[in-house]
Amino acid sequence: MDLDLTTEQQMLRDSVRGLCARHCDLTVVRRLEDDPVGYPRDLWEQLGALGLLGMTLPEQHGGSGMTMLDAAIVYTELGRALVPTPHFASAVLSGGLLARAGATAAAWLPLISSGEAIVVPAWLEAGGGYGPAGVTLAATPTPGGGYRLDGSKRHVPFASAATRLLVLARTPEDIVFVLVDPAAAGVTLTQHKTVASDTQYRVDFAGVEVAPDDVVLHGWAPWDHVMHDGIVLLAAQAVGGAHHALEITTQYAKDRHQFDKPLGAFQALAHYLADAVTAVDGAETLVYEAAWAATEGRSTSRLAPMAKLFACRTFRDVTATAQQIFGGVGFTLDYDIQLYFRRAKQLELSWWDSRHLEQLIAADVLDPVAV
Repeated sequence: MDLDLTTEQQMLRDSVRGLCARHCDLTVVRRLEDDPVGYPRDLWEQLGALGLLGMTLPEQHGGSGMTMLDAAIVYTELGRALVPTPHFASAVLSGGLLARAGATAAAWLPLISSGEAIVVPAWLEAGGGYGPAGVTLAATPTPGGGYRLDGSKRHVPFASAATRLLVLARTPEDIVFVLVDPAAAGVTLTQHKTVASDTQYRVDFAGVEVAPDDVVLHGWAPWDHVMHDGIVLLAAQAVGGAHHALEITTQYAKDRHQFDKPLGAFQALAHYLADAVTAVDGAETLVYEAAWAATEGRSTSRLAPMAKLFACRTFRDVTATAQQIFGGVGFTLDYDIQLYFRRAKQLELSWWDSRHLEQLIAADVLDPVAV
């Protein structure tokens, strides 16, 4: 397997890296912590202008039709810069699901691709887990083919900035996906405080009316498919963050002297860094294998969960080791490593956590009846 980037992929990587440096350096990341909106609008406009908001969406709907391999390169750079953006929630997950729906839903795709609309999924519920059984928000049928929603969702990203919420709800028969205006009557947004200080909301629904035209799709399978594609990109994001965290830690180990020699000269710390390099390179290889499989139309039922599980665990472990090498100053706000440490843990917990990923891998490896 050739792991070298093509000339075009190198240009894509350099373009995204330069864009992040100009419009979303770590000063911007710090400023947007616990911000109600949570993302830099100028960067969002630039991503739209370059066609990166709709990069995984079909070309006939205003997207770029980018391969998963190319998208993984983009997400590696977004992870490297810790870019706070609704790109994953809107363009990848919601856009991916809407692309599998009918013509009414597809009308949203050009708006998502251009950045005019932000559509974020309202999925998780308290104590519900990540599977279909966790979707219990009630969707009661109303005359004419609509629904009335009652219940609450947790950890909804960028809800206050969203044009629409893509809500997963439970009908008497199955799971339904519906579009809801976050400003609609009966919808209440409450901002969460998270370990990463990113922008997440609790969303409560009290008798919220959904028109028939806003009913998108039924069944769990489309969401499961979109998530398997999405977590490959999150794994790439984790690899990008781990790479940069390792770079700044290695530089600190060279620059910081103790007992008349640099920290990196101490054998124990050198071994930590050597192990970290091995783990990060291994995670990157696994991510590219998963992205290649998705590009080739092969099954990612095992590779995608493996990639996110290993890449996010590596990101967490590398930043934890980095905190030890930095010492006490690494936990202070003056140093950047704490930003990567907190976001590594948040990414590990979000969009299928380690336990759920392990269950998916086990179900693919073993007899499903025995799992």
